[in-house]
Amino acid sequence: MEEKKNKVKRIFDSIAVRYDFLNHLLSFGFDFYWRKKALKLTGLNSESILLDVACGTGDVAIEAKKLGVERIIGADFSHNMLKLFAEKSEWIKGKSIQMVAENIPLKDQSVTNITVAFGVRNFYDIQKAFHSFHRVLKQNGKATIIEFRMPSNKIFKALYKFYFKRILPFIGGIISGDKEAYKYLPNSVEEFDEKINMPELLNNSGFKKIEIYNLTFGITQVIIATR
Repeated sequence: MEEKKNKVKRIFDSIAVRYDFLNHLLSFGFDFYWRKKALKLTGLNSESILLDVACGTGDVAIEAKKLGVERIIGADFSHNMLKLFAEKSEWIKGKSIQMVAENIPLKDQSVTNITVAFGVRNFYDIQKAFHSFHRVLKQNGKATIIEFRMPSNKIFKALYKFYFKRILPFIGGIISGDKEAYKYLPNSVEEFDEKINMPELLNNSGFKKIEIYNLTFGITQVIIATR
């Protein structure tokens, strides 16, 4: 667990500067749609108190701000990601935390919403993280997770795997300068999809209602778990 935690931190500190550009390029811009769709499904409003976990450079939080959410906390294990978030958005200064999802330094039942975009598979102990989510969410609060998955259609899955395993690491490695990072990222998606049952883990942590939405031919899923 400690090895994975340190590896993930090193990778995301390393690729932080090119992270936004590569996200938009390698997803063909679909990442904008995925974030907007997930937040609309969640039903955020001006009364929401949002903790954006694994916030990276803040794209989810920035989108939530556009929807009228004023109380936002950004949280990430990577110092470089948080630094870039603050450079993009002055309003997050003093409202971000460097932390791991497994140990959230907030009071019990202190937020109405948690978002995690493409970060759960990088947690070193997912069950512990979900326990932590449940603890800090208010009653009827929601945890909204956006995560990649392997598509079920065999032909599309084959094409997707070719892109994910060959094209993405090649382009990502050249542009970011970190080939290991863009080998880890696609490999982590396939391993995560095969081994991790998120609805089951969320149930284990006490979430009472779980909704699942598949987007863009099933390559992305949005899971909304209500406390």
